[in-house]
Amino acid sequence: MYSGGVESLNYHHLQVFWTAAREGGVTRASEKLHVSQPTVTTQIRALERALGQSLFTRSGRRLTLTDAGRSAYRYADDIVGLGRDLMDTMKGGSPSREVRLTVGVADVLSKLIAYRIVEPALRLPEPVRLEAIEDTPERLLAELALFALDVVLADAPVGPTTRVRAFSHLLGECAVSVFGADRLARAYRRGFPRSLNGAPFLLPRPHSALRVALDDWFEREGVQPRIVGEFDDSALMAAVGQTGLGLFPAPSPITREVCRQHDVRPIGAIETVRQKFYAITVDRKLKHPAVIAICEAARRKLFP
Repeated sequence: MYSGGVESLNYHHLQVFWTAAREGGVTRASEKLHVSQPTVTTQIRALERALGQSLFTRSGRRLTLTDAGRSAYRYADDIVGLGRDLMDTMKGGSPSREVRLTVGVADVLSKLIAYRIVEPALRLPEPVRLEAIEDTPERLLAELALFALDVVLADAPVGPTTRVRAFSHLLGECAVSVFGADRLARAYRRGFPRSLNGAPFLLPRPHSALRVALDDWFEREGVQPRIVGEFDDSALMAAVGQTGLGLFPAPSPITREVCRQHDVRPIGAIETVRQKFYAITVDRKLKHPAVIAICEAARRKLFP
């Protein structure tokens, strides 16, 4: 624990801390700010002394924000933004107040549905700078904990064994449809879903929530598909499905987009298989205006 007082708070130290938290560590912050790593470390320690709190704790080779650090980051984010506005105004310009939105998209999610979820944030009155990162849910949650992401879009909530402190906001759920190239669609559409017995299938890897739900449905229906491929990446699964190698699942609300983009046909909807979608954040109560827009629009329009 450090001793000190907020009366010695230095804006530059706050900005350096904000950059280190945003970039995920001292090394990347020093590259971003074009200063040495010892300089970044020294200024963060000066801020810690001023606030009387430790802001980072070391986890292996990485720095992780403490509870006090997470709270300080939220204030710093507002203060740094206001500082930029002040500079713009004093230089005779108008405050830009560009909203920066960094979204992590779980690789198991359809990229088409991910865009439909994010799209309302791009229609805010303020200009939005969107940065999207695709990776495994585990890696995305690790980045979220470092405040490198504003929100993670996933098909499952944060699990009880996950060490990251985060909150899962249910956006909604939808049915799943089965798609295939024209030849396969003509072969398996009639008699759906019984026609799927022995049909070639491309499926998500067994760890995904959608795969678990599909496996349960196959068993209930007495259908045994012939699995010809398993994928972590839904976009790759659809691209392979486009070649006619096998049938594949995708969310029903984006049927038109899937057919248009991949030149495939819908075979049938599985209403009892429900795919859920979550926005995962470090805050229990949403604060980021773009994330609020995403959640409200998804619940009201995409998954009513």
